[in-house]
Amino acid sequence: MPRKAAVEMRCRLLLWFAVLSAAAVLTVVWGGSVTYDGRSLIVNGQRKILFSGSIHYPRSTPEMWPSLISKAKEGGIDVIETYVFWNQHEPKQGQYDFSGRLDIVRFFKEVQAQGLYACLRIGPFIESEWNYGGLPFWLHDVPDIVYRSDNGPFKFYMQNFTMKIVNLMKSEKLYASQGGPIILSQIENEYQNVEHAFHEKGPPYVRWAAKMAVDLQTGVPWVMCKQDDAPDPVINACNGMKCGQTFVGPNKPNKPALWTENWTSVYEVYGETKRGRSAEDLAFHVALFIAKKNGSFINYYMYHGGTNFGRTSSAYVLTAYYDQAPLDEYGLIRQPKWGHLKELHTVIKLCSDTLLHGAQYTYFLGQQQEVYVFKRPSGQCAAFLVNYDRRRDVNVQFQNTYYELAADSISILPDCKKVAFNTAKVSTQFNTRSVQTRATFSSTQQWSEYREGIPSFGGTPLKANMLLEHTGTTKDESDYLWYTFRFKHNSSNDQPVLRVDSIAHVLHAFVNGKYIGSAHGSHQNGSFSLSNQIPVNSGVNQISLLSVMVGLPDGGPYLEHRVAGLRDVKIQDGGKSRDFSQYPWGHQVGLTGEKLNIYTSSGSQRVQWGELGSHGRGPLTWYKALFDAPPGNDPVVLFFGSMGKGEAWVNGQSIGRYWVSYLTPSGEPSQTWYNVPRAFLNPKGNLLVVQEEESGGKPLEISVGTVSITKVCGHVTDSHPPPVNSWTTEDAVRDESHHGKIPKVQLRCPSRTNISKISFASFGTPEGGCQSYAIGSCHSPNSLPVAKKACLGKNMCSIPHSIKSFGDDPCPGTPKALVVAAQCGR
Repeated sequence: MPRKAAVEMRCRLLLWFAVLSAAAVLTVVWGGSVTYDGRSLIVNGQRKILFSGSIHYPRSTPEMWPSLISKAKEGGIDVIETYVFWNQHEPKQGQYDFSGRLDIVRFFKEVQAQGLYACLRIGPFIESEWNYGGLPFWLHDVPDIVYRSDNGPFKFYMQNFTMKIVNLMKSEKLYASQGGPIILSQIENEYQNVEHAFHEKGPPYVRWAAKMAVDLQTGVPWVMCKQDDAPDPVINACNGMKCGQTFVGPNKPNKPALWTENWTSVYEVYGETKRGRSAEDLAFHVALFIAKKNGSFINYYMYHGGTNFGRTSSAYVLTAYYDQAPLDEYGLIRQPKWGHLKELHTVIKLCSDTLLHGAQYTYFLGQQQEVYVFKRPSGQCAAFLVNYDRRRDVNVQFQNTYYELAADSISILPDCKKVAFNTAKVSTQFNTRSVQTRATFSSTQQWSEYREGIPSFGGTPLKANMLLEHTGTTKDESDYLWYTFRFKHNSSNDQPVLRVDSIAHVLHAFVNGKYIGSAHGSHQNGSFSLSNQIPVNSGVNQISLLSVMVGLPDGGPYLEHRVAGLRDVKIQDGGKSRDFSQYPWGHQVGLTGEKLNIYTSSGSQRVQWGELGSHGRGPLTWYKALFDAPPGNDPVVLFFGSMGKGEAWVNGQSIGRYWVSYLTPSGEPSQTWYNVPRAFLNPKGNLLVVQEEESGGKPLEISVGTVSITKVCGHVTDSHPPPVNSWTTEDAVRDESHHGKIPKVQLRCPSRTNISKISFASFGTPEGGCQSYAIGSCHSPNSLPVAKKACLGKNMCSIPHSIKSFGDDPCPGTPKALVVAAQCGR
C-alpha cells in the first residue's frame, strides 16, 4: 500500500476508534436497563468491567466536585461511589438537610454530566470512620431500639430514611432505569462482621433489609458487602485489601464477583504509626481479583478521601481522611498510585471483551507461579502470569515463550503474547507535594483571646447523685461534658491525690478553678486514668472535670448501648480514700464559646476578647485573627504544628479537630497541616478562630500555606514494559510487533506549570530510584543534557530508555536504568 494511502487508512481507523470511544461515553449519560449475570453487571445489554472510585460528597465541597470527578475519569474510573450520610441529612428527627456539601443530587448530576456511572451506598449504617457510623444520635433515645437487628423501632426509621433517599433519587431521575447515572445501590454495610452478636435477631434482619430494598423498585441491582448469605436477588460483595484471595465468591452462579471496597491505604488515627499501601500492591490484587475470581467491578476505597470537617470523624480518627488515596486530601493527583492504576485500567479495557466472554483456564508455571488464560472461540486470548513468590524474580515459560516475572507481581498479556503491564513495574512518574508558607500570624497585634470560665458545682444546670453517661447527656451536640462536685477538707497543709477513671477520650482536671492535669486514652485502649496530687483549701473545694470525646464510635454491635465518660472518682487523703462516684454532681454540656457561637462573625461579638497573653498561658483559650486568602488556585492550608488540641473555624465553618500534642511512636504529630477549602474563603479579612484545650498552644507560630506538586521523577529499566498508550494508539489499529517499542520516562507537571529544572538524570546504573537516587558505576555523561533538551520549559516530556537517545552505550552488556528528576514551576 502506498505511504499516503497507508496514512489515510490509519487516520480513518483512529477516527473510527475516537467515534466509538465518544459513543461509549454518551451511552453512560443515557442510562438504561441494568441487570447482571454470573460474569458482570449488564448495562444496556452489554457486560461491563467497571472500575469505581469512592468520593464522599461531604468530605469535600461542591466547588471541588467537578475537578475530583474529572481527575477520576482521566484515571480510568467508570463509576463514582459514595455513601449516604444519615446523621448529616437528618440531624434532628424529621428535619432534613440536602444543602451545600450535603447536596447529593447536585453531586450525582455532576457525575452524570461527566459521563460516568454512580454507585449509591445508602447503608444507612455506613461505618466509614464517620461519627456514630452515620447514624443520627437521636435514634439513641428512641424507646426499646436496638440498632441493626430484627427490631421494630430501628427498622421503622431505617426504612423511612432509605425510602427518603430512594424517592429523592427517583424524583430527580437519577437511576439508570430513568436515564440517570446510578447503576448499583447498597443496603446495610458489612453486617456479617456483627451478625453473630445478635443471635436469632440477625438473620431475619438481613432478609428484611434485602426485601425492603428490592421492593423499592429502583430498576438497578442491590448489593450487600461482606454478607456471604445476601438473599436473592441481592449480590454479595467483598471488602478488603486482598479480595482476589479472600473472597468466597458469589453465593449464586448467576451473580457476578464485585469488590465494593479495595482499600487504597489505611485510615489514620491520632497517636498511631502511619500505614500506607503501595501502587504495586494495589495493582497486584486488582489484577488477581479479575483473573482468579472473574472480578468485574472494583471500587477503590477511597479514590479521594478528603477532609472530616467539623466533628464528623469517628473516635480518634484524623481530620485528613485517606490522604494517601490516588487523589489526596486536597484533590491533587498522587503519583505513582494514580498513574499506575490508570495504566492497569487501560490494559484491562484492551482485553475486556475476552475477559467477559472467554472461557477461563488455569495452569501452574512453577511452585509459586500460575497463569490464568481467557480464550474465545474466535481466537481472542488474554493471559495473567502470576508470581506469588514475594522474594524472587523468576523466568516462566508460557506458550513456548519465556517471560521474566518480578517477585510478587502479575504480568498482563492482552493478546497472550506480549506483556503490556506488570504490577511491580511502575512506569508512571512519582511526584512530591510541598507547602509554601504564604502568611504568618507572628505579631501579637494580630490576635485576640478569650478564656473559658471553669464552672463550679453551683453554676451547673444538670444535677444528679451520680456520674451521668457522657454521650447520652451531650446528645452529640458537643465533644465536652463538665462534671463538677464540691467537698469539704479540714486542712490545707496536705495534698490529697485525685484519681479519676474514664472511658471517654480525654480528661482535663481543675481544682478551685486552677488547672491541675490532663490524661487521655488511645484508639486501642478504651479506658484511662488520671492520678494527680491536688492543692486544696481548708473548707469547701470545687472539683471541675472536663470529659472530652474525639468522635463517637463508628461500629460494632449494640452501638446504642455504648457508654463513655467518667466511671470512678476517688480522693486519697493520707490513709483514707473517699469515693465520690455516687455523690451529688453538677453537669454542663459544652463550652461557653460553643454555645455563643463565638467562632462566627456575629457570635464573636458576644464575649469580651482581650489582648493575646492578657490571661496568661492556660487551657481552654479561644484565639481569633484575620487573614487574607493567598493568591492563585492552589489548595490552602493552616499550620497548627505549634498548637496542642482543639478545633478551628474559618469564617464560621469548622475545618476540623486538631490534636498535635498526641505524638506517634516515632515522636511526630499525626497531622499538622489542615485543609481550608477555597470555597470557605473570602479574598480579604477571613476570620480564623481557634479553640485550644491545652495550655501549651502557640498561636504566633500558626501560618497560612498553599499546597502544590513541585517535583516529579521517572524511573524505568530494560525490563519495564513500554508505555501502555503505545498499545492504545498504534497497536489498536495494526498488528505490529510490540517488542519494537521501548520503555520511556514520561514527566508531567501540574497544569499552568512547566518543568523549570532537571535535578537529576542518569542513564546507566543509577543507585536507588525516585525515592532516593545517586549516580552509579555506569553513567552516560549525556544524561543531563538530553533530559534538559527534552524537558525544560515544557509541561510534559518523554525520554526513551535507549542507547540511541543518549548517543552511546556507557557500559555495553550491562542492564540499564534511566532516572530523571525535575522541578515544576511557573
